[in-house]
Amino acid sequence: MTRITVAALGGILGFILYVMVVVALADHVLTQHWLLQLVYFTLAGTLWAWPAKALMVWGAGGRKA
Repeated sequence: MTRITVAALGGILGFILYVMVVVALADHVLTQHWLLQLVYFTLAGTLWAWPAKALMVWGAGGRKA
């Protein structure tokens, strides 16, 4: 398998797992104060980007665009 294939499969699997965890935790957050909900959903909606970027850089062979 090439790096790109491994990165793509790992990224898809990782994102699916991330979404499952975020949705499971969201059930508990929905009963909390609106400010906590705002912080949680803002972070949950954006934190996946950093690992995804690192995975894309690794998959591209370490070349940064």
